[in-house]
Amino acid sequence: MRTALLLSALCLAGCGPAIEPVAQDTVEETAQQKSYALAATRYDWPAASQNQSLADNLLTQNYYLVFDGSGSMSDSKCASSQEKIDVAKSAINKFIQNIPSTANIGLYVFDHYGAQERVPLGQNRSQLIESVKRVLANGGTPLRSAAEAGYEALTKQAQKQLGYGEYHLVIITDGEASNNEDPEPIVRKILRESPVQIHTIGFCIGEGHSLNIPGQTYYAAASNPAELDAGLAQVLAEADDYNLLDYNGSEN
Repeated sequence: MRTALLLSALCLAGCGPAIEPVAQDTVEETAQQKSYALAATRYDWPAASQNQSLADNLLTQNYYLVFDGSGSMSDSKCASSQEKIDVAKSAINKFIQNIPSTANIGLYVFDHYGAQERVPLGQNRSQLIESVKRVLANGGTPLRSAAEAGYEALTKQAQKQLGYGEYHLVIITDGEASNNEDPEPIVRKILRESPVQIHTIGFCIGEGHSLNIPGQTYYAAASNPAELDAGLAQVLAEADDYNLLDYNGSEN
């Protein structure tokens, strides 16, 4: 089935003589489909899944958010006298509202209540906003476990979309990982074997974070609430600029 879809997408852009002028928006949509089709032939990701139901829209954008609610997020440094957790909640809610309504969003949180997925990938914005409100700062920073969960969720969604569409892992954190939770190995794996984009906004921690891998990941350092908002807004700009055909599948 995937081969047939690839051939169909490619054929849209290059099969048969033109009979009549084609509208500009149709040309742009066809070019996008061709780009995804060509890119999809360059990876073995995601692995085929038996009896997997398909998504209604194979080109859907997907954003999986990792929200750091660790104990240090109760500090007020860099948060203009507020707690960092409250500034982060406000920024994340703005980000959720700015993501296109057709996109899927998921949420993984580590905080006082533990480390787990709070909202699966989908389009339930109200559930996302309520889950963000309930985050209570406490505990460690299991970045590896969070990245693994995000990648697993995005991979399952990619199977439903046959590898088409966009896949973004967005991490908002204010510190380095807890012991035995170094995220770099899983991040390298994601970058090596998939087109998933990894965006990290480091809140009040500068540029020297393990998730800041120049040329491989997107990283923004935020030293105040406005920069946190801007860092999340930049995620959407980076998604618009990203070209799947630029991915070379190499590991640095």
